[in-house]
Amino acid sequence: MGDEMVEKIKAGDLVFLNGTIYTARDAAHKKLFELIQKGKELPVDLKGQIMYYVGPSPAKPGQAIGSAGPTTSGRMDGYTPALLDLGLKGMIGKGQRSQEVLDSIKKNKGIYFAAIGGAGALISKSIIKSEVIAYPELGPEAIYRLVVANFPVIVVNDVNGGDMYRIGREQYQVQ
Repeated sequence: MGDEMVEKIKAGDLVFLNGTIYTARDAAHKKLFELIQKGKELPVDLKGQIMYYVGPSPAKPGQAIGSAGPTTSGRMDGYTPALLDLGLKGMIGKGQRSQEVLDSIKKNKGIYFAAIGGAGALISKSIIKSEVIAYPELGPEAIYRLVVANFPVIVVNDVNGGDMYRIGREQYQVQ
Protein backbone atom coordinates (compact mmCIF):
# COMPACT_ATOMS: atom_id res chain seq x y z
CA MET A 1 0.00 0.00 0.00
CA GLY A 2 1.22 3.44 -0.84
CA ASP A 3 0.39 6.84 0.62
CA GLU A 4 -2.02 7.62 -2.22
CA MET A 5 -4.11 4.52 -1.53
CA VAL A 6 -4.08 5.06 2.23
CA GLU A 7 -5.22 8.66 1.83
CA LYS A 8 -8.25 7.61 -0.24
CA ILE A 9 -9.87 5.26 2.26
CA LYS A 10 -11.72 6.55 5.31
CA ALA A 11 -12.91 5.25 8.66
CA GLY A 12 -16.02 3.15 8.09
CA ASP A 13 -15.10 2.00 4.58
CA LEU A 14 -15.40 -1.70 3.81
CA VAL A 15 -12.31 -2.86 1.93
CA PHE A 16 -11.48 -6.17 0.27
CA LEU A 17 -7.73 -6.75 0.35
CA ASN A 18 -5.96 -8.66 -2.42
CA GLY A 19 -2.30 -9.61 -2.52
CA THR A 20 0.29 -10.27 0.15
CA ILE A 21 -0.06 -9.52 3.86
CA TYR A 22 2.04 -10.66 6.81
CA THR A 23 1.07 -11.98 10.22
CA ALA A 24 2.57 -11.30 13.61
CA ARG A 25 1.34 -11.47 17.15
CA ASP A 26 2.81 -10.59 20.54
CA ALA A 27 5.87 -12.84 20.55
CA ALA A 28 6.89 -11.97 16.98
CA HIS A 29 6.40 -8.26 17.66
CA LYS A 30 8.69 -8.53 20.66
CA LYS A 31 11.39 -10.17 18.51
CA LEU A 32 11.02 -7.54 15.77
CA PHE A 33 11.22 -4.73 18.32
CA GLU A 34 14.39 -6.19 19.85
CA LEU A 35 15.98 -6.27 16.38
CA ILE A 36 15.00 -2.63 15.81
CA GLN A 37 16.51 -1.62 19.15
CA LYS A 38 19.77 -3.37 18.21
CA GLY A 39 19.81 -1.76 14.76
CA LYS A 40 19.60 -5.14 13.04
CA GLU A 41 17.77 -6.09 9.86
CA LEU A 42 14.25 -7.47 10.16
CA PRO A 43 13.30 -10.81 8.57
CA VAL A 44 10.73 -9.01 6.42
CA ASP A 45 10.79 -5.62 4.69
CA LEU A 46 7.81 -3.77 6.17
CA LYS A 47 7.73 -0.88 3.69
CA GLY A 48 4.23 -0.59 2.28
CA GLN A 49 3.09 -3.82 3.95
CA ILE A 50 0.04 -4.80 5.99
CA MET A 51 0.37 -6.86 9.16
CA TYR A 52 -2.46 -9.07 10.40
CA TYR A 53 -2.61 -9.77 14.13
CA VAL A 54 -3.49 -13.45 14.01
CA GLY A 55 -2.28 -16.81 15.27
CA PRO A 56 -3.89 -19.20 12.81
CA SER A 57 -4.86 -22.73 13.67
CA PRO A 58 -3.29 -25.58 11.65
CA ALA A 59 -4.60 -26.09 8.14
CA LYS A 60 -6.78 -29.09 7.37
CA PRO A 61 -5.92 -31.10 4.25
CA GLY A 62 -6.66 -29.06 1.14
CA GLN A 63 -6.70 -25.73 2.99
CA ALA A 64 -4.08 -22.96 2.88
CA ILE A 65 -4.60 -22.20 6.57
CA GLY A 66 -6.84 -23.05 9.49
CA SER A 67 -9.12 -20.66 11.31
CA ALA A 68 -7.58 -17.18 11.13
CA GLY A 69 -9.52 -14.71 13.24
CA PRO A 70 -8.00 -11.46 14.51
CA THR A 71 -6.49 -11.03 17.94
CA THR A 72 -6.71 -7.96 20.17
CA SER A 73 -4.53 -5.24 18.68
CA GLY A 74 -3.78 -3.41 21.93
CA ARG A 75 -1.22 -6.06 22.86
CA MET A 76 0.94 -4.83 19.96
CA ASP A 77 0.59 -1.11 20.76
CA GLY A 78 3.96 -0.82 22.52
CA TYR A 79 5.73 -2.03 19.38
CA THR A 80 3.57 -0.54 16.63
CA PRO A 81 4.97 3.02 16.36
CA ALA A 82 8.47 1.64 15.71
CA LEU A 83 7.13 -0.61 12.94
CA LEU A 84 5.15 2.24 11.39
CA ASP A 85 8.33 4.35 11.44
CA LEU A 86 9.98 1.61 9.33
CA GLY A 87 7.29 1.85 6.67
CA LEU A 88 4.53 -0.52 7.82
CA LYS A 89 1.37 0.89 6.20
CA GLY A 90 -1.47 -1.09 7.67
CA MET A 91 -2.52 -3.33 10.50
CA ILE A 92 -5.48 -5.68 10.85
CA GLY A 93 -6.83 -6.73 14.22
CA LYS A 94 -9.69 -6.04 16.57
CA GLY A 95 -10.22 -3.47 19.29
CA GLN A 96 -9.15 0.09 19.88
CA ARG A 97 -5.59 1.40 19.60
CA SER A 98 -3.67 3.61 22.04
CA GLN A 99 -3.31 7.35 21.44
CA GLU A 100 0.39 6.78 20.69
CA VAL A 101 -0.52 4.37 17.88
CA LEU A 102 -3.21 6.71 16.54
CA ASP A 103 -0.67 9.56 16.45
CA SER A 104 1.83 7.30 14.68
CA ILE A 105 -0.78 6.25 12.11
CA LYS A 106 -1.31 9.92 11.20
CA LYS A 107 2.41 10.75 11.25
CA ASN A 108 3.36 7.78 9.04
CA LYS A 109 0.27 7.81 6.80
CA GLY A 110 -0.85 4.41 8.00
CA ILE A 111 -4.18 2.72 8.45
CA TYR A 112 -5.79 0.35 10.92
CA PHE A 113 -8.36 -2.18 9.75
CA ALA A 114 -10.63 -4.41 11.81
CA ALA A 115 -11.44 -7.96 10.85
CA ILE A 116 -14.53 -9.55 12.34
CA GLY A 117 -13.76 -11.34 15.59
CA GLY A 118 -15.32 -14.79 15.88
CA ALA A 119 -15.31 -15.28 12.11
CA GLY A 120 -11.90 -16.95 11.78
CA ALA A 121 -13.16 -19.93 9.76
CA LEU A 122 -14.95 -17.64 7.32
CA ILE A 123 -11.98 -15.25 7.05
CA SER A 124 -9.65 -18.17 6.29
CA LYS A 125 -11.55 -18.76 3.03
CA SER A 126 -10.01 -15.49 1.76
CA ILE A 127 -6.47 -16.81 2.37
CA ILE A 128 -5.25 -18.71 -0.67
CA LYS A 129 -1.62 -19.29 0.32
CA SER A 130 0.26 -19.37 3.61
CA GLU A 131 3.93 -19.86 4.45
CA VAL A 132 6.02 -19.30 7.57
CA ILE A 133 8.82 -16.85 6.82
CA ALA A 134 10.26 -16.13 10.29
CA TYR A 135 10.31 -17.52 13.81
CA PRO A 136 8.89 -21.00 13.14
CA GLU A 137 9.65 -21.88 16.76
CA LEU A 138 6.73 -19.63 17.74
CA GLY A 139 4.21 -21.97 16.13
CA PRO A 140 1.01 -20.07 15.33
CA GLU A 141 2.69 -16.83 16.44
CA ALA A 142 5.39 -17.16 13.75
CA ILE A 143 5.46 -14.58 10.98
CA TYR A 144 3.55 -15.87 7.98
CA ARG A 145 3.31 -14.50 4.46
CA LEU A 146 -0.29 -14.80 3.33
CA VAL A 147 -1.71 -14.34 -0.13
CA VAL A 148 -5.28 -13.12 0.18
CA ALA A 149 -8.18 -12.62 -2.21
CA ASN A 150 -11.16 -10.46 -1.27
CA PHE A 151 -10.11 -10.43 2.39
CA PRO A 152 -12.85 -8.37 4.12
CA VAL A 153 -11.84 -5.60 6.53
CA ILE A 154 -13.33 -2.36 7.82
CA VAL A 155 -11.27 0.83 8.11
CA VAL A 156 -11.21 1.78 11.79
CA ASN A 157 -8.50 4.45 11.93
CA ASP A 158 -7.54 6.46 8.88
CA VAL A 159 -4.67 8.82 8.09
CA ASN A 160 -6.85 11.87 8.82
CA GLY A 161 -7.70 10.85 12.37
CA GLY A 162 -11.01 9.21 11.52
CA ASP A 163 -11.92 6.69 14.22
CA MET A 164 -14.80 4.29 13.62
CA TYR A 165 -15.07 3.52 17.33
CA ARG A 166 -15.61 7.22 18.10
CA ILE A 167 -17.90 7.73 15.08
CA GLY A 168 -19.99 4.70 16.05
CA ARG A 169 -20.49 5.95 19.61
CA GLU A 170 -21.45 9.41 18.39
CA GLN A 171 -24.02 7.99 15.95
CA TYR A 172 -25.80 6.04 18.66
CA GLN A 173 -25.61 8.41 21.63
CA VAL A 174 -28.90 9.61 23.02
CA GLN A 175 -29.21 13.32 22.30
